[in-house]
Amino acid sequence: MLDDIDLKILEILKKDGRKPFVEIGKELGLSEGAVRRRIKILQEKGVIKRFTVELSRDYVINAITFISFDKGDMVKELVERISSIPAVESVYELTGRYDAMAIISARSVSELNKCVDEIRKLEGVKTTETSVILRVVK
Repeated sequence: MLDDIDLKILEILKKDGRKPFVEIGKELGLSEGAVRRRIKILQEKGVIKRFTVELSRDYVINAITFISFDKGDMVKELVERISSIPAVESVYELTGRYDAMAIISARSVSELNKCVDEIRKLEGVKTTETSVILRVVK
């Protein structure tokens, strides 16, 4: 179970994953050591999976590719294969019209095309529909 302090720490880290533990502690009325321990526990529990860098959307082309598969029994295998493609940031299994959705970050339109073509060529992929993200609102 996460308590209110854990949730506040997570909110702070979502906004700035590099924020020093001392500053987080000051904001929450905790010592640096207490913040460090809580973050370590959150990592051990798998709540925090990794710390990463989010690139500005202005320097890469971001797209969402919706994917339909031929057979439902291949979903797990295909999702794993799609997630191993370098430009694919994340993959989600879906309900509804499409079986999966991939978030792609590419350095150019040609790199985006190459990634989508790679997805389309996978055995078991029936259709794809890709939309380029023009602006992130939130």
